[in-house]
Amino acid sequence: MKRFGGMASAVGLVAALTSIQGAAAQTRSSANLLRSAIKTPVIKEGVVEPAATNALKSMSAYLMTARTLGVTSRGSIDVVTADGQRIELDGTTEYKIRRPGFVIDYESDAKSRRFIYDGKNFTVYSPKLGFYSTVAAPPTNREALDTIYKNFGIALPLEDLFRWGDGASADRLQAMKSAYSLGTATIDGVATNHYAFREAQVDWEVWIQQGNHPLPRKLVIVDRTDASHPTFIARLDWQVNPTFTDSDFAFVPDGDAKRIELAHYNGMEK
Repeated sequence: MKRFGGMASAVGLVAALTSIQGAAAQTRSSANLLRSAIKTPVIKEGVVEPAATNALKSMSAYLMTARTLGVTSRGSIDVVTADGQRIELDGTTEYKIRRPGFVIDYESDAKSRRFIYDGKNFTVYSPKLGFYSTVAAPPTNREALDTIYKNFGIALPLEDLFRWGDGASADRLQAMKSAYSLGTATIDGVATNHYAFREAQVDWEVWIQQGNHPLPRKLVIVDRTDASHPTFIARLDWQVNPTFTDSDFAFVPDGDAKRIELAHYNGMEK
């Protein structure tokens, strides 16, 4: 019995060493993978390629030609803890878009939100909390997006994808620190062109479908204002010109939902 205990201890020691060695090997493997990925760095820092900015304009122009759009975004966003650790949270966002009108449903285990614009009113609804707020809104999607950001500080997910070709983002294009092609990539079976951009406070990438339907298929945004560089990543599935009805854009609160006032926005903190 004593001998068996000694063997068990030896086995335990071997297992522990194997576990440590395995962890070390995994760390080395990850480090080697990262090093191999950057052996041939992209030598385009500070370069603004017209083809890259034109690709954004063409993408947005194409999106604006659609009468209606349906989008499913499967993404993850980083939350940074007080000691600088990055925690990744996943969620799914469903979009229904027409002119005028949109419905955006975000769902994760942490929270759920619904944003509804019917051409007359804009509503924010939290199904899990049972609260909603409705305010009057202008008669076009563009005006509604501008108004709810200016008055309430609400910037809706992915709205930038539609704004590069309408003149609203001309100043941002002019102020780009870099914009260039990274070649091609296949995203979920779709051939895309991969572009990287740097602005004053964010780095971001977009993968745009090749051919006559330049749909954005993947988006990555890195916040450079935080030392930990939290990142948002989304893969996008599109329906072009799906059929919607007015009822798709009508807000009907649950029986127990309570209406509250939407807090006004006083600008970014200094």
